[in-house]
Amino acid sequence: MANIKTILIAGPTASGKSQLAIDLAMQIDGVIINADSMQVYKNLSILTARPQLNELSMAPHLLYGFVPGEQAYSVGRFVEDAHNVIAKSAVSGQIPIFVGGTGLYFKALLNGLSPTPQIPLHIRHYWRTKARQITSRKLYETLCNRDYEMARRLQPSDRQRIVRALEVLDATGKSLAYWQQIPGASVLPCAPKLQIVLNPERKILNHNCEVRLKKMIAHGAIEEVETLSSMKLNMEMPIMRALGVQPLLAHLQDRINLQDAIETTQAETRRYIKRQLTWFRKNMSTWSWVSEQQSKLLRDDIIRIVR
Repeated sequence: MANIKTILIAGPTASGKSQLAIDLAMQIDGVIINADSMQVYKNLSILTARPQLNELSMAPHLLYGFVPGEQAYSVGRFVEDAHNVIAKSAVSGQIPIFVGGTGLYFKALLNGLSPTPQIPLHIRHYWRTKARQITSRKLYETLCNRDYEMARRLQPSDRQRIVRALEVLDATGKSLAYWQQIPGASVLPCAPKLQIVLNPERKILNHNCEVRLKKMIAHGAIEEVETLSSMKLNMEMPIMRALGVQPLLAHLQDRINLQDAIETTQAETRRYIKRQLTWFRKNMSTWSWVSEQQSKLLRDDIIRIVR
């Protein structure tokens, strides 16, 4: 580990990733780079557990809270942004510490993105207009009829990716699945990397999430969702799918009481943790999986070796 130049810290929500990243950054002159698809958004600070002012003051943090909620941030844009911040950290001599729970972001960092073609404006306009005129189900049925291989990879409600698949099909005559099989290039430098998945016991994760949600409510999560609601965004925008947004929005609209909103959010979070761990096990089996106790020992080892 003596030549470590990049640290990747993945893990399910509420596993202690951010604190470990801060502890390391303070000791080894690191810069913390966000790898969470929801913490990029300006409009959700509390509910996405984005690092707060006291944490931000402890170490440099990049790619947090810089995207307006009305924009749909993508893994492609993340790769571009990550490439830029890596270049800056190389100049400053700081060690990049990527931290987050979005597996696709880590996969893109390590493997790059498959090349996909530019979409002519008339094709893009056609499908974006069509998507506003018909339901997600109808849009999905269209994809099933034209590109079953790609359709089986997507959820019927994932309007954004369905539209993308149809755009690529019309623009190139080939399925997006064809383009995705073409290998990309890693964004990260070739120097040795430390790749960690934090893996606390499930009951600890669930407890952490329950405690954290209560703190979020006490510190303004409801008001945050109320402000988000006033923006009148399309309900299918990524930010509107953040954990807790829909239940708290239902509470604000007097459709459910606060306790029901909290319990629904907790249930959603437990299901999300299960999906995260399933993805990590499938795609990150070669990473170092560490328990809560092991992470503390690992932190001390990293600090001692890198320093």
